This record gives sequence, structure tokens and C-alpha cells, in this order.
Amino acid sequence: MGRRPHYHVYVIELDDRVWNHARFRRANPDYQLGQPFVYVGMTGLDPDVRFDKHKAGLQANTYARNHGLRLLPQLYERYNPMGYDEARQMEVELAIALRARGFGVWQA
Repeated sequence: MGRRPHYHVYVIELDDRVWNHARFRRANPDYQLGQPFVYVGMTGLDPDVRFDKHKAGLQANTYARNHGLRLLPQLYERYNPMGYDEARQMEVELAIALRARGFGVWQA
């Protein structure tokens, strides 16, 4: 019998200064003014623990570490937990869906 699903997708709200990074702007040509900037990730940890690790600089994404404000559980809680492959796919799908809504998205 396999392990129960324990992977999570998560979304971190990023502060507006992330838009100052040309690389972030290039990744979001269809950004709609007024929509949030977010980082979308997946983890085998609790999303709160993973957010704390980003902020502490442990296996951190630069945008999440330097610009991360808070988790946005309303955007991801309904999907969790899930298996590894499902989480990897959901991370990509969630980033695509948020970009389609005009969000500025970074997904590594």
C-alpha cells in the first residue's frame, strides 16, 4: 500500500516591486493592471512551512524570498493534498489559469 497523498500546490502573493524585474515582466506580457502578482509552487511540505523556508532563504525562489507577502489559500486549498505527479501537473495548470485571469505569475 502506497503513502497517502501529501503534496500541495501553493500560491504566494508578491509585492508590487516584483514588476521592476525585467525577467518577471517578460514572463507576463498579458498582465492586467490591478491584478495580483503571485508565485505558484508545489511542495511535499505544509504550504505554511514552505513559505517560511522561502522567506528564510532555504531552497528559496528569489521572487518568493524577496517579494513574498503571504499565502493565498483561497487560490489553492481545494486542490490539496495530492500525489506527486498530480501536484507537478496542477502547479503548471494553476499558473496558466491565473495568467489567463491577468495575474502576474512566476512558476519555476
